[in-house]
Amino acid sequence: MASEEQAKIKLYWLEKSRAQNILWLLEELKLDYELETFHRVNMLAPPELKNIHPLGKSPVISVTPPGSTEPLVLAESGFITQYLSEHFGQGTTLIPKRWKDGQEGKVGGETEQWLRWQYYLHYVEGSLMSMLVMAMVLGALKSPNIPFFIRPLTSMVANQILAKMVFPNAKSHLGLLEKQLETSGGDYICGPDLTSADILLSFGLIAAKDKFETFGTWGEGGPRVLYPKVFAYIDRLEASPGYKRSVEKIKEIDASFGIKF
Repeated sequence: MASEEQAKIKLYWLEKSRAQNILWLLEELKLDYELETFHRVNMLAPPELKNIHPLGKSPVISVTPPGSTEPLVLAESGFITQYLSEHFGQGTTLIPKRWKDGQEGKVGGETEQWLRWQYYLHYVEGSLMSMLVMAMVLGALKSPNIPFFIRPLTSMVANQILAKMVFPNAKSHLGLLEKQLETSGGDYICGPDLTSADILLSFGLIAAKDKFETFGTWGEGGPRVLYPKVFAYIDRLEASPGYKRSVEKIKEIDASFGIKF
């Protein structure tokens, strides 16, 4: 709608965060938006972000409707993705067609592509990212940031938790994604076209792409051989023109900003 296209959108972008997903989505939607960027402080979000939202996290966006001076402040990646997709992505491939022909409004009348889209809007933050964040924290226990005289102990503990909790879950997640890509009918998670669900998946998968190998003993060939469709998918996302534009936009502002966690 023309009036919605004139809404004022501002993204509060934190380096090495899921805000990169939202920046890519805004690029794909071809929306005008304002960008305010933040560096991390000791790996955490700076306190200034609490002036925007009480949790002080990112991504956060504000959307000021036409004719209004009061912005809507939206947080949480999945919610932001759904809100932007539903208001500005209608008529694009970023949001799949919801209803089968003649089944509008009926229970079970939704298309397979739309159901997948809805599922992945919740799956990313509800299931995938919790596993990846745990792996990141455990990896930090083995890093040079830990004093060398206790690092053998923290590394042993981290390796035990990785082996018993993270690694089995990583195999389950990669197995799910492999199967979904086999049955999507295209190169993307919902079908032949890039959707906002793919964009939401991108940050965690791209960040973890070269780290899955360290989660456990995968066997010959490692995860790339075991889950070829997943890793081809990650490479495809990273090579997408919209993703590249979003990365370049940040580099133009400040080349010292990190993108991947």
